[in-house]
Amino acid sequence: MVRVMRSVQNKNMFDIKVLQKAVEQLASEKELDASQIIEAIEAALASAYKKEYNKRGEVVRCALSMKDGSTKFVQVKTVVDETTVRFKQEGEEEVSESMQNRDVHHVHPEEETEPLLPVYSPERHLLLSEARLIKADAQVGDEIEFDLETPSSEFGRIAAQTAKQVILQKLREIEKDSMRKEFEGKIGGLVSGIVQRVERGNVFVDMGKASGIMFRTESIPGEHYRIGERLKFFLLSVQDNMRGPNLVLSRSHPRFVAKLFELEVPEVGDGTVQIKGIVREAGSRTKIAVYSDVEGVDPVGSCVGQRGARVLAVNSELGNEKIDIIEWSEDMEKFVGASLSPATVTNVELTGQREARVLIPEDQISLAIGKGGQNVRLAAMLTHFRIDVRSQSNPDQAQEGGVVDAEEISAVSKETEGE
Repeated sequence: MVRVMRSVQNKNMFDIKVLQKAVEQLASEKELDASQIIEAIEAALASAYKKEYNKRGEVVRCALSMKDGSTKFVQVKTVVDETTVRFKQEGEEEVSESMQNRDVHHVHPEEETEPLLPVYSPERHLLLSEARLIKADAQVGDEIEFDLETPSSEFGRIAAQTAKQVILQKLREIEKDSMRKEFEGKIGGLVSGIVQRVERGNVFVDMGKASGIMFRTESIPGEHYRIGERLKFFLLSVQDNMRGPNLVLSRSHPRFVAKLFELEVPEVGDGTVQIKGIVREAGSRTKIAVYSDVEGVDPVGSCVGQRGARVLAVNSELGNEKIDIIEWSEDMEKFVGASLSPATVTNVELTGQREARVLIPEDQISLAIGKGGQNVRLAAMLTHFRIDVRSQSNPDQAQEGGVVDAEEISAVSKETEGE
């Protein structure tokens, strides 16, 4: 950026060839539009002009011509009347511009019932009657520009010194805003980064242009992270940070698995196979319901892949986490039965609204319920049913851990999140 300012020459002119080259190079390096670089230069020159000519109370703008390198400075005044400004009373203390524009919510309601209008300033305001002497059709809120004197030949050196920091600051702001918008467009998708460090279970990740953090609660239980390791993450949100956007990441979110399937399974990526539902206990088991209305497409087979290649690719990113791929169906009896995979189901009976009794062969009971009731719990969450698993040979006897209500699980989860 210094090389841009050094291209200033006498008579308020820039070496246009040097300037264009510098702008193009900066735009390429920072991945910004050239117009943003030029706007930053114009703002910096206006700031330098105000400092040199003591125009702090005025609104000064600069227009830089990319045709011949010339600059033009103008003072801008806003057209006002008695409804938009107030006139300072005798004895009233001077109020800064920042205080004039303060948030009215900061004023105590007992002290002030209506927001104060900004104080009229001849440096920034132009009364409507005066404006119409210059421009007959002027309206309140219009901006009137007044040409300012051409800077002296010494202005180039002063501008280079003063404007350098202003330009760098504005470029950082533009770059941060550009990166934030870029990553905001990726929220809910996959991103990759390199593990930088781990502190108290929180994983800090180098995302290239930005930094990321995966809180301990968003990591996969039992998963160990090595410094320098490149991993995929699910992007939860983007937070503002002094050094740039800070990305909040997750590897335990159910949608992380869904996005991995979109990446590994073309039919999921192009929408031929739809993911109708996904539930997960990260690090242990995931159940995913898939569906396709395209004739001849097997949704489960598409996700599994030839010899299980596709599901293994997803599983390799998750470690030892088991993945049950289930075909979604409008037939709730069929869907509830399939949700208890890998157990074999004999019969499903819908006993009420969102309630089902499922009969299982005796030797499949423990598999259907799962360790700690995990399998039936995930099945209830996936189907949104209250599931009652019972033995085919003894249907009247309830099984320990075999009854799970999806609504109760949801209520407990919400209470836990709120703590």
